[in-house]
Amino acid sequence: MEFRELSIPGAWEITPRQFGDDRGVFLEWFKGSAFEAAVGRPLKLQQANCSVSAAGVLRGVHFTDYPPGQAKYVTCVKGAFLDVIVDLRVGSPTFGRWDSVLIDDVDRRAVYLSEGLGHAILSLEDDSTVMYLCSIEYTPSLDRDLHPLDPDVAIEWPTVGRDGTALAYQLSEKDSAAPTLAHLVEEGVLPKFDG
Repeated sequence: MEFRELSIPGAWEITPRQFGDDRGVFLEWFKGSAFEAAVGRPLKLQQANCSVSAAGVLRGVHFTDYPPGQAKYVTCVKGAFLDVIVDLRVGSPTFGRWDSVLIDDVDRRAVYLSEGLGHAILSLEDDSTVMYLCSIEYTPSLDRDLHPLDPDVAIEWPTVGRDGTALAYQLSEKDSAAPTLAHLVEEGVLPKFDG
């Protein structure tokens, strides 16, 4: 298992070792000891989620009030997603910046994002399935959103799917109505960077 810290402090790409033969493939997509050695702390799990999306479905950018914040460990078990992490921590040297990782059923990478970071995924083919582990249970009163197409954040979303077909972005009503980063700064609801 290889860990690579992304350009956003507190976010990692995890590439598992895959063992395959004519029967199929085996891999460890999460291992507590390897995670703690790389990240420097354990991931305490409170909830596991599964989401299945059609091509073009764009979910996020979601984040949780910090504290307590919600850390996530995300992988794709079928299909492909662009997984995007946005630094929403006021005072962070990378505030407002984003980084991304292709997670799919070929390389079987995972992404870890610590508390205070925003998260979004774009499905790159029909029936793409993502699984993620969460450090706290979903609590609607702590849930916040940033519009994924905010021009000030300028995420470079793919315009074609894994098969080369043009993508038509599909957002939920909640994500379509999400505020911009400038509005969230004005509201004073973003997490603070704690170094």
